[in-house]
Amino acid sequence: MNRGRLRPGRRGWARLVVCVLLLAALPQLGACRDEPAGPIPIRIATGSPTAVYHAFGESLAGILNRELPGVRASVVVTAASEENVRMVGSGQAELGFTQADALTTESAGRVRAVARVYDDLLHLVTLAGSPVRTLADLTGRRVSVGAPGSGTAITATRLLDVAQLDGRVRQQHLGLDDSVAALRAGRVDAFFFSGGLPVRAVRELTTTTATRVVDLGEWTERLRRAHGEVYVTRDVPRSAYLTEPVSTVANPNYLIVATNLPDPLVREITRLLMERRTELARAHPAAGRISPRSAIATDPVPLHPGAAEWYRRTKP
Repeated sequence: MNRGRLRPGRRGWARLVVCVLLLAALPQLGACRDEPAGPIPIRIATGSPTAVYHAFGESLAGILNRELPGVRASVVVTAASEENVRMVGSGQAELGFTQADALTTESAGRVRAVARVYDDLLHLVTLAGSPVRTLADLTGRRVSVGAPGSGTAITATRLLDVAQLDGRVRQQHLGLDDSVAALRAGRVDAFFFSGGLPVRAVRELTTTTATRVVDLGEWTERLRRAHGEVYVTRDVPRSAYLTEPVSTVANPNYLIVATNLPDPLVREITRLLMERRTELARAHPAAGRISPRSAIATDPVPLHPGAAEWYRRTKP
């Protein structure tokens, strides 16, 4: 055994990876030299500040900044899924979160996946005294269907279409925080929002205002027939919002990445995403539901080669 050649520890590996990354990202350097080089930016496209993507993204950014020297990760507030796919695909962000149903064949070809992370549940929220008790009760009423560019808008619009309510609902396109404010003020009768349990803004609403979450579970199969098998039924338990338990439509969401990000960097991002699940769960419980076994199921988006390499090595 040659004791003069020691294997580097995990921190040493991280520094070695960053050296490789700098060479890949800044070929003009020629080598890792003593002169300071600019950090590699990792912009994470998230969503509303009171929704799950943002909490997840902020925690992930903190982990990347702490454990990958030479990387500067930051969070970008967006309308969420559809905008995030566009930003990552066009180079305006390096990482982003998206619902599976926000991906088209064209957009899926412009990005790669790091992991399937957890399921988004479609919430239909109204006041407890409202006559809105079923989806059909939205007829003629003012309803926020989510901000333009959001996954909420895609799922809610598809749902209204299969229920033959499109055109019979007075739709407004508001983000989560504006939807909550509008419901409180009586400017809308209900709002949709798609997110992992629990959605902070919805929980805050239910703790201060008598609220109802409407059961949508019966519509899953019709959405599957119309738009593919991405949709599943999930439960919203009483513990989520201290409201009556219901079932609703859900679909998985993914952490996506720019295609040109170096393989070693994406491999390290994947490793940290999986190894720091407990820390991520402290930022939001939904992040704790990540499973290495289900993480590779990212159809129709292929895994980035760096992510695929990590999964092959660990064989979850």
